[in-house]
Amino acid sequence: MTIITRFAPSPTGYLHVGGARTALFSYLFARKNKGQFHLRIEDTDQERSTDESVQAILDGMQWLGLNWDSDLVFQTQRFDRYKQVVQQLLENSKAYRCYCSKERLDELRAHQIETKQKPRYDGHCRHLTEQKNAPFVVRFKNPESGSVVWNDMVHGKLEFQNTELDDLIIARTDGTPTYNFTVVVDDFDMHMTHVLRGDDHINNTPRQINLFHALDAKPPEYGHLPMILGDDGQRLSKRHGAVSVMQYRDAGFLPEALLNYLVRLGWSHGDQEIFSREEMVNSFDVAHINKSPAAFNTEKLLWLNQHYMKTLPADYVAGHLAFQFKQLNIDASQGPTLIALVQAQAERVKTLQEMAEKSHYFYSDAFVYDEACVAKHFNKDIIPALKLFIQKLEALTDWNKEAIHGVLETTVNETGLKLGKIGPAIRVAITGNTTSPALDLTLCLIGQSRSVQRLQKAMAFIHGM
Repeated sequence: MTIITRFAPSPTGYLHVGGARTALFSYLFARKNKGQFHLRIEDTDQERSTDESVQAILDGMQWLGLNWDSDLVFQTQRFDRYKQVVQQLLENSKAYRCYCSKERLDELRAHQIETKQKPRYDGHCRHLTEQKNAPFVVRFKNPESGSVVWNDMVHGKLEFQNTELDDLIIARTDGTPTYNFTVVVDDFDMHMTHVLRGDDHINNTPRQINLFHALDAKPPEYGHLPMILGDDGQRLSKRHGAVSVMQYRDAGFLPEALLNYLVRLGWSHGDQEIFSREEMVNSFDVAHINKSPAAFNTEKLLWLNQHYMKTLPADYVAGHLAFQFKQLNIDASQGPTLIALVQAQAERVKTLQEMAEKSHYFYSDAFVYDEACVAKHFNKDIIPALKLFIQKLEALTDWNKEAIHGVLETTVNETGLKLGKIGPAIRVAITGNTTSPALDLTLCLIGQSRSVQRLQKAMAFIHGM
């Protein structure tokens, strides 16, 4: 049997990290078993579904590298098929027209709540034989006895009594199909063998299994993933910060870091923390998914992101860094290569956004001296040392880190000033503050003429103080 899984988001917003984790687990399960992974856009809620949200989902999936097999499926392109199945259920007496008015249903619900009953449809139209010339919805004839039992891949045996399930609506008054119905038809037509989804769907599953049986079809195996919590123990939401996948891209995270973090959010493989994509596929086992909710820890994600910035090929990381410079409107063509910058800065920052923000001085001379640094390190006593340092830099015929380091050492020796006094002044002169990679590397990356010009500018500034 070929394993077939799917990720089926509703395009009513961005791709959030909970959905991304569901997609990842479904993707890994299919790839581990040499099966198929499909993407389906459940856009029957036409009032809330938008093209922008569809694109946001596709962007998020593509950025994470969760590539799906075959064509993208849109539910709105399948309305004729849904109507066909609704008619089939009506003809087989497994569904019926319900003419109950909104007022009757509201009164029924109010009475049930008042008498402390579970609000549910009472089957008023279930046994009608005549067709009325009046608006109606179509309801599924849920079995009135017995129970629905399935062996959940995450939670084990789950059972629901059919008496707890009412006759759900499968087609609205205007004929549009409802969520629980379209999911079943789609999973049936797409030959789904396994469905991994959030545990907020557990209550939908017995209804969907009954619908499968009504269609004389075998339901897929289900696994319901625990929710993701914020660090305060509440369900992860916007109040906890970024929850959209593309927000993490914009904030300077690498897709490898987010994937690695998500795979460990409720799943484990021994004590291993770092997983390549290949290792995720080879190691993934649904039996190791935790039943309990997982807590999102941004500090852990930052640690992983820095790990990948340091260990992935610098040219690959540089490709993602280019996006950050573009966001900051910094022309990164006028300065060191982004590959060289990644190699210089990866140990010092936790995100690519931070790397870009702290590296602007490599590409632009238009920076402002930090006032506190000026007060501490700029004074007229340092001018002779700066002048000598400039002369020695101008005399260099080979501009490299080792040569610059030699110039720095001879300047210290010839002036008698300590490096702890000269170094910070030079650093402020060429970067605006005292935070940068090693001084010789920083000068090397900025370039000979620009370094000299900045030092001369600093000397003029000190003269005017």
